[in-house]
Amino acid sequence: MCKKDVIGLGALNYDVLYAVERIARGGEEVGIFDVKKAPGGSAANTIVALARLGAEVGFVGVVGTDEEGERIVDEFRKESVETRIRKEDGYTGAAIGFVDAQGERALYIYPGVNDEFCMADIDREFVNNARFLHTSSFVSKAQLEMQCELAKSIKSKLSFSPGMLCFKYEFADLVGVIERSEVVFLSLAELSSLVKGERYEKGADVLLNRGARIVCVTLGERGSYVTDSTSAAHVIAAYPADVVDTTGAGDAFAAGFLYGLLHEKSIQESGKIGNLVASFCIREYGARNGLPFKLSFPKKV
Repeated sequence: MCKKDVIGLGALNYDVLYAVERIARGGEEVGIFDVKKAPGGSAANTIVALARLGAEVGFVGVVGTDEEGERIVDEFRKESVETRIRKEDGYTGAAIGFVDAQGERALYIYPGVNDEFCMADIDREFVNNARFLHTSSFVSKAQLEMQCELAKSIKSKLSFSPGMLCFKYEFADLVGVIERSEVVFLSLAELSSLVKGERYEKGADVLLNRGARIVCVTLGERGSYVTDSTSAAHVIAAYPADVVDTTGAGDAFAAGFLYGLLHEKSIQESGKIGNLVASFCIREYGARNGLPFKLSFPKKV
């Protein structure tokens, strides 16, 4: 079995994205300009971005026995992602998004058969034969407990993007994964929810003090903040970009940052690469349409 750079594990969703005049409030009627449909899921987006940058990648997950599930698997195949994906009777997970003219968004998530994913679905030899295992949020508490259990036993370095888990659970619920993570990726809103009442610098320190080796906080138009257990910390400016849609920006940043680590870059250099990949992502609708390919990636950042 060929050793992978990164293997992803997380919910697999089929995204339907509506470009709207503005995000509607209760009782309002708002026009739709366009509709985009594509495979999604946080960890899956990161893995596809890494594949385009030239990394050797794989993915573990579950899809339904429906057309959307087939499209997700086919897309992985087209992007040269090796998969261990089980098909479960039922509907594939779905994410319905609304994006306004400023690129801001609102998301609605239907987990579908993602709720059926369990430890028995994980090919342990496959995930251990990688430099990094990158995992992102599911919805159920049972699967969070599964991630905590997996974190204790894997041989690969762990990369964690908790996402919506930050708003649904407390820090104590996530610490089993955080304390074993080589890298934790969060948005400013996610960190603020997880570590309440702290500025992002102090909040990141809380995660480092509980065992995370590197913490990355995406700051939107201000760029990103990266810090590690050696007390190095950097605020990295965002690359200029005409923002169309912020969907998947954090996933793209994670891909760029991991790409830097795979090539033995410092956390500051890796943060710059993360910002650069994210800047490509937000220029197009959807989480993957704007992701850069290896040939368009600069040799020096």
